[in-house]
Amino acid sequence: MNLTDAQKQQISTWLEQGLKVADVQKKISAELGVSMTYMEVRFLLDDLRLKPKDPEPPKQPAPASPIAAPTAGAPKPAAAAASPAPLAPEDEVPALGGVKLSADAIARPGTIVSGKVTFSDGQTADWYLDQMGRMGVVPAQKGYKPSQADVMEFQELLQLELQKMGF
Repeated sequence: MNLTDAQKQQISTWLEQGLKVADVQKKISAELGVSMTYMEVRFLLDDLRLKPKDPEPPKQPAPASPIAAPTAGAPKPAAAAASPAPLAPEDEVPALGGVKLSADAIARPGTIVSGKVTFSDGQTADWYLDQMGRMGVVPAQKGYKPSQADVMEFQELLQLELQKMGF
């Protein structure tokens, strides 16, 4: 893909503004008139030596002292039950459409890594990456196709999961 220096600069500006890869993909299509897949955009950013900014994690308040250090006199189980426990990072609900992804502890035969995905409409599928680097998604319901938004979110979650695994 041949882009002009001005287009490359515009992409760099979008990343400095904190846009995610999927958002950059949309802007490239809408504003520059160039249709690219998510992976093509990732390769382009790699070729240009550009990195998306990591979003700043939300600041969580310190736990209240009665919960952190219970008093010996009278524990307050009703108060503890009334306030919901803070979510652990792995339990957080995705902000976009609700796609959930997990990796198998032991990869399926013939694959490097595999796992399961649940799309926002509740449909499930198995995913895998084989030794040739080919990606596959096998839906539980034959012929099912997820929405474009779910596919983009799945790609982002998969990328994060693979990074955690060292790929």
